[in-house]
Amino acid sequence: MIRPVSGLYAVTPEMTDLTALLGMVEAALRGGARVVQYRNKSGSEALRRLQAGELALLCRDSAALFIVNDSAALAREVDADGVHLGMDDSGVANARSLLGPGKLIGVSCYNDIFRAREGVAQGADYVAFGSFFESPTKPEAVPAPVQLLQLASSEIARPVVAIGGITEDNAPGLIAAGADAVAVLSDLFGATDVEAKARRFSRLF
Repeated sequence: MIRPVSGLYAVTPEMTDLTALLGMVEAALRGGARVVQYRNKSGSEALRRLQAGELALLCRDSAALFIVNDSAALAREVDADGVHLGMDDSGVANARSLLGPGKLIGVSCYNDIFRAREGVAQGADYVAFGSFFESPTKPEAVPAPVQLLQLASSEIARPVVAIGGITEDNAPGLIAAGADAVAVLSDLFGATDVEAKARRFSRLF
């Protein structure tokens, strides 16, 4: 039984140094991260396969969920817990056919409740909205209103993830509005002490 998506959802930074990446993610897991998403859009196929495989093992040892961004094929190859799909990725049905019924499929819904409804109808296991704040990772991201979390949490019977420029200071408002998880990259992995930062995020839940 796949555990539900909740709490601190750590999104990995793009880096080539595997040892450093594993160290940072391990610190986030020690601090209480419940989900780790591997996101690397610029690395070679070989690098992505290596990093994803090692991270999958690390998350398994820590009893945390491991999600691969964009690629259901890579998620299947490393036996990840699931895949996260954006607007330009293959659809939920294709991902499900690759991964089977026991894996998680998340969908980015940006600021669009209709996309969330459609994703759930197709079998998505969780939905993500954002950007709620300016994001250094995606400066061109479409802004999403906090009220969208209230709407989604009231009508969609799936975990709701908030993403985009989230810090430990602005996360409480998103959680209060209905976010089951907050996806964080910069404020978490840019911290001097990743474990302590993760612990403070985790305490918000």
